[in-house]
Parts: sequence; structure tokens; C-alpha cells
Amino acid sequence: MDVYGQWIQRWERRLAARDRNKVPRPFDWGWEWLRATPIDGLPARPRGLADLAAWNERALAASAAFYTAPTVRDYHLRDGWLTFSSPAPGPCQENNRVHAQWLPAKRRPGRERRAVVVLPQWNADESGHVGLCRLFQRFGVAALRLSLPYHDRRRPAGLARAEYTVDSNIGRTIHAARQAVCDVRAAVDWLEAEGVERIGIMGTSLGSCYAFLTTAHEPRLRANVFNHVSDYFGDVVWTGLTTGHVRAGFAGALDQGGLREAWRVISPASYYPRLVGARKRHLLLCARYDLSFLPAFSRRVLAAFRALGIEHEARWLPCGHYTVGRPPFSWWDGFYMTRFLRAWL
Repeated sequence: MDVYGQWIQRWERRLAARDRNKVPRPFDWGWEWLRATPIDGLPARPRGLADLAAWNERALAASAAFYTAPTVRDYHLRDGWLTFSSPAPGPCQENNRVHAQWLPAKRRPGRERRAVVVLPQWNADESGHVGLCRLFQRFGVAALRLSLPYHDRRRPAGLARAEYTVDSNIGRTIHAARQAVCDVRAAVDWLEAEGVERIGIMGTSLGSCYAFLTTAHEPRLRANVFNHVSDYFGDVVWTGLTTGHVRAGFAGALDQGGLREAWRVISPASYYPRLVGARKRHLLLCARYDLSFLPAFSRRVLAAFRALGIEHEARWLPCGHYTVGRPPFSWWDGFYMTRFLRAWL
């Protein structure tokens, strides 16, 4: 690696080291969380990866049902905040109320009927990506910034981080991803009811994965921005700088291959065929020196898109996972996103 790349990666490690409250959690299959989804067929006493792999096969075959939930009826918009009950609730009551900040577009003739749902990164606070939403807003694209499951206002008391979205409880992590997708689809219902005719989605890091899973199952999303891309959820967790403490929780229980298999139902690579021939546009933003979403994983995604003829644009930024949020890289990132959304929404 050249001197510049080494400098970026040292910067990445310094930024990652600022998170001092990462705590490894004990491994758990989380079978009770899988039983709370529409996919049945688990044995009365499941015994490990073989049973989980069989469950994944059933979930993938019925993914349309897996990522569908009851219609929401209790939307409430007040002072720029949209709230509603999650259509895929769990046992944590704080997490079952969805919060989304609504930033209407600056009125422009013929352009007021488009909006993008924005999904921030893992552990983003309530202000995360609001500045980006205001950039979209300024250029005529309304933004609905959605809080992810277990984040900010949805975080359970006693948690210092949004660990329940990605941790060593296999079933809970799957349930959180399904909940995120169902929450976004409910948000799309609200936008459509408000008269928005052209809807897109933008996600960063974990939000990018959730955005991919959603657009693979939501035909109303026509323009999609994936800020950091990878193919398998388990590979990112196993190799990423951001998730070393999560990997520690799997010690002696699963290896990288087993984790990839365990989380296939929430991995973008499982749903490439659903994008083939779809009338959608995709922008894939990758970082050349990423230590969290390794560039090799991003290249595999781009190769799959090319091989399958999925319509897309790709941009490589000369930074890493954390540094993409720092100038000047954040300026380029925002420019590519805004230009894409203005063109295709």
C-alpha cells in the first residue's frame, strides 16, 4: 500500500479508537427472535447451524413474506417529526415506536413530489445525516431521516450503544434487520399517502445494507444510494475494524463461514436476482481504504452488478469508512449523492 493509503488507515484507526464503550456480549442463537418472524419450521429444540441454515433457506424462498408486515394506521406528524408504531415489533417497547425527521423540499415547480428515505450508519445519534438531508432539501429533494432500530430515541434504557442491531445474538440481529426494512416500507406508505410520487432511499454502512434489503423488496423505490457496500453481512462483522468486539462474542461458537451462513437472510448478495430487470437506478459509493467494509467485498458487489446487468453507477472515494464523514471526502460523497438523486428522482 502507498504512503497515502497508510496515512488514511492510521486516521481510520484513531477515529475507531474513540469508541470506548464497546462490550463483547455472550453468544446466543436467538431462536425466540426467529420464531417471532413469519417464517416457521424451526424444530422444537433447534440444535445449531444446520437448523439455522435450513431456516434461512425457507426465509430466502419466502423473502417477500419475511419482509412484509401489517399496515400501519397511527402515523403522527408534529413539529417536523413523524412517529408511528413499528409494523414488526419486538419485546422492547422503546424500540417499537419509529421516529423520523421530515425535511420537506424547497418548493420548486414540478419537483415537489420527490423524496428520499435516509438511513444513517450504525450508532448514529439523532443528528446523524441531518446535514446531508438539508443538502438534499436545498436541491429540491425532500428527506425523511429514519432512526434505525435501537438507535437514539429508540434505544432501550441501560444501553450505551445500539448494540442490539448488530451483536452476537444471531436471531436478534436478524429481527432488527427485518424490523428496519418493515419500518422503511411503512415510511414509504406515508410518503405515498402524502402525495410523493417519486421515492428513493439512501443508506450509509449498516443503513446501506438495510437500504439494499428494502429496495430488493419494495418496488416503489426507484433511486437507491448505497454509501459503503458489501455482499455478506457476516463477512463485514467478522473482518471489520468497527465490529471486532462483536466477533469476539462468537469465539468457539462460529467461524467466518458459519457466520456468513447464519446471516444469509439479511445479506445483500442473497437478493441480487430481485434487482435484475427492475426499473431502478443504483449509486454504489465505495472507499478505497475501508477497514470496515473491505474493498474486496465492494469489488465483489460491483462485479455481481456488472455480470447481472443491474443498472448502476459506482464511485470510489480516496478514504476509509470513518474518514468519509470528514472533509473533503464528505463533500465529494454529498456531491455524488445529490447529483444522482436530482437526476433519477
